[in-house]
Amino acid sequence: MVSQIEIVLKERARGFHLITDEIINKLPPLPPIGILHLFIKHTSAGLAINENADPDVRFDLENIFNHLVKEGETYYTHIYEGEDDMPSHAKSILSGASVSIPITNGKLNLGTWQGLYLCEFRNRGGNRKLVATILS
Repeated sequence: MVSQIEIVLKERARGFHLITDEIINKLPPLPPIGILHLFIKHTSAGLAINENADPDVRFDLENIFNHLVKEGETYYTHIYEGEDDMPSHAKSILSGASVSIPITNGKLNLGTWQGLYLCEFRNRGGNRKLVATILS
C-alpha cells in the first residue's frame, strides 16, 4: 500500500533545523512496517539525517557548508536573487533533496541520536514543501 501527502514546513532562518517532531505530527498513522520517503520541492534547501541532541552539530554544519561553498564568489553567474542564491543551490546538491526512513512497529526507526533536518540555505527561504510517501 502507498499513501502520499504534502507537508508545508513553517519558515525558518538560514541554518540546520531539527524537524523530526514537526514531520511526525503531520503524518497520518504509520503502518506496522514500511518506509517513509521525504522529498523537498525546492532547489535551495535540503533534507538530511544527523545528530539530534547537541545543537553544536547544527551550528558546526552551517559553518562547514559556508566554508565549502562561499557567497560572493566572482565566478558565479546565477546571482539574480542575491549573494545566497547560487551558493544555496550548490549546498542543496551536497545535502540532498530526499531521505528515506524505515518504519518499524508504526514508528520511524531512527537511531538514538538521529533526527531529521531541514537544511535551509537561503537567508529568507520561506515555507518549504515536502512530499511524504509512505510505503507499506
